[in-house]
Amino acid sequence: MNAEARLDKWLWAARIFKTRTLAADACKNGRVQINGAQAKPARSVKVGDRISVRKSPVTYTFRIKSAIEKRVGAKLLPDVYENITTPEQYELLELSKISGFVNRARGTGRPTKKDRRALDEFTMPQFFDDDFFDDETDWSDEHADLSEASTD
Repeated sequence: MNAEARLDKWLWAARIFKTRTLAADACKNGRVQINGAQAKPARSVKVGDRISVRKSPVTYTFRIKSAIEKRVGAKLLPDVYENITTPEQYELLELSKISGFVNRARGTGRPTKKDRRALDEFTMPQFFDDDFFDDETDWSDEHADLSEASTD
């Protein structure tokens, strides 16, 4: 076991990010901090360091117990880090799940099939069904009867 490890390798090995590339990108974009300071992917981490990772809308905080660079099984993660994320952060996560708001910028791409179906359901009134618009109905006869009744 090493005394130090690269930050991007540790984030990947500790299963914080799915790939090392994602871990490095998060570091480059300023979403990862070590002991309160922004960190680059090649920065060394050691036992006892406090790492904060911002994954919108939550900022997760971990204390390093073991500096590893090789990925370990999920059952061994309690030996690698201690999750010290505050309960308020998890409340933010729950609120975002409950709200159901999808953070998608307006105009970025076309709607998904699910979005289109929801829009169709919203715009098409429920009281109209397929039998309402019957092609065999002769509307002119019905209107003629109404006009004759009103003139009598």
